[in-house]
Amino acid sequence: MSVVSGPRRALLIVLDSLGCGGAEDAQKYGDDGADTLGHIARACASGHADVPGLRNGPLKMPTLASLGLGLAAGASARTVSPGLEVAAPQGLWGYGVEQSAGKDTPSGHWELAGTPVPFAFGYFPATDPAFPPNLVAEIILRGQLPGILGDCHASGIAIIDDLGEEHRATGKPIFYTSTDSVLQIAAHEEAFGLQRLYDLCELVRELVNPLHIGRVIARPFLGSDRASFKRTPHRRDYSLQPPQGNILDSAAATGLEVCCIGKVGDIFGHRNTGCEIKGRDDMDLFDRMLGEWDAMPDRSLMFANFVDLDTDFGHRRNVSGYAAGLERFDGRMTELLPRLRAGDLVVMSADHGNDPTWTGTDHTREHVPILAFGPGIAGGSIGRRETFADAGATIARYLQLAPTTGGTPFL
Repeated sequence: MSVVSGPRRALLIVLDSLGCGGAEDAQKYGDDGADTLGHIARACASGHADVPGLRNGPLKMPTLASLGLGLAAGASARTVSPGLEVAAPQGLWGYGVEQSAGKDTPSGHWELAGTPVPFAFGYFPATDPAFPPNLVAEIILRGQLPGILGDCHASGIAIIDDLGEEHRATGKPIFYTSTDSVLQIAAHEEAFGLQRLYDLCELVRELVNPLHIGRVIARPFLGSDRASFKRTPHRRDYSLQPPQGNILDSAAATGLEVCCIGKVGDIFGHRNTGCEIKGRDDMDLFDRMLGEWDAMPDRSLMFANFVDLDTDFGHRRNVSGYAAGLERFDGRMTELLPRLRAGDLVVMSADHGNDPTWTGTDHTREHVPILAFGPGIAGGSIGRRETFADAGATIARYLQLAPTTGGTPFL
């Protein structure tokens, strides 16, 4: 596995929720048999993901397949995903096993960045109500609220449809959670106020810190009634601070230029995240990523998250939409590859699964594919990686940074 010498840049891309099955501890999470990429590929091959005007036929991802995505998924789930076969991959390929307890965005991203989570996240039970009464009382008091709505496990789209009109009439924000370590607050951007929602989330973040809740998420929406309610792009995540010793910390300590694309800044609590670029959707983010990447200097780090597959299709159990999203993203990769220059390394992975063929609407515990490619990097298998942190450890060594807390480099 030859590696070029000289100036180096690194780009870590997270395709949010693109798990590849096979997790040995999936049964503990109720996910035994979940396989996001494999099940989507098989649904496409059987014609069950055909939608006129959207997509049809086998899953078409020629660029990522050529980089080893199908081989990585096949090694993890021990079955080849139809449409992703390739004889001689152009990049390094393998799969990662999560060591952190959970299947959520922060734990997955933090581990990918080189720091497996050393503690157990807190969760809210699937009861009615879901939140501790003393916590709710403190939020209402300090937030000067007339009360809250929801207080349960729910899908974000459905609960806004169900309670949005009552929220607008009463001024009570909508609180909900899931099997993830999260407390989400939905409120109307105009009737409640966007800044007021952000301020409320900051207060709640402070109050749930002792419970080790991974994220508090602001979920603003607009619309006048159930038929017109729609979430806006102004979501904001308030995360626990990540463990010390990740690639962002190491890059900052060395003075490297850092740029974070998408919600990475939120996930890492805006600590050592450099410039933070957000966009309307994944395609807009990809445009912005390309522009920033072209301008990144030698010895720099970019960290990008693309979340639409998870939020728009995985949580909504939309197999056809997820497949079409993968195909769109694969098409955009043909724009990134020609921009790579000598010394560039791209590592691509995922943070968890979200199998759209699975029951419920939550993330799924799965292995994740790990691909690495760039000019001068020969193709081949990196096999099974015992922690997602091998991705961050590899980038740290490639950029000649201090080693990450966890992980073993594969370059």
